Amino acid sequence: MFDTSRRTLKILAAIVWYVGGVVLLFKGIGQLERAMDLRAGFLWPGLATAAGVLVGVIKGRLLFGLACRKNLARIEALEQPKLWEFYRGRFFLFMFSMILLGRFLYWSATGHYSALLGMAILELSLATALLGSSYIFWQKPGSKPGTPPIE
Repeated sequence: MFDTSRRTLKILAAIVWYVGGVVLLFKGIGQLERAMDLRAGFLWPGLATAAGVLVGVIKGRLLFGLACRKNLARIEALEQPKLWEFYRGRFFLFMFSMILLGRFLYWSATGHYSALLGMAILELSLATALLGSSYIFWQKPGSKPGTPPIE
């Protein structure tokens, strides 16, 4: 009843990846706006944005891309894929924990300029890493970076 195709699992995994990236992008931008409301000027928020993107690019290449490839290989190895197997259970537990931690940090940073900039760097780096590594979902299985997408 809950059997599905590997392609469907890959699409669901990509959707979760993209949604996480977009949500974190908007949250990071929101943190920057809150910081700018506290202090006029764009120097520090601009540097925070650059730092977040730079860290995100590195994180996307070294960590998130590898995680993406491992998950796609795991999906390919499933004999009878089930609808809920697009990520492992521990991924969802980790994601839930990160959401709770993010909430706590958001409340802690509210009204504190440097903490808001730190949160912006964190969220923008995660958003950049997620969105920057998402191309892996559209590559042919086992292909290397830079190869044509799945047809």
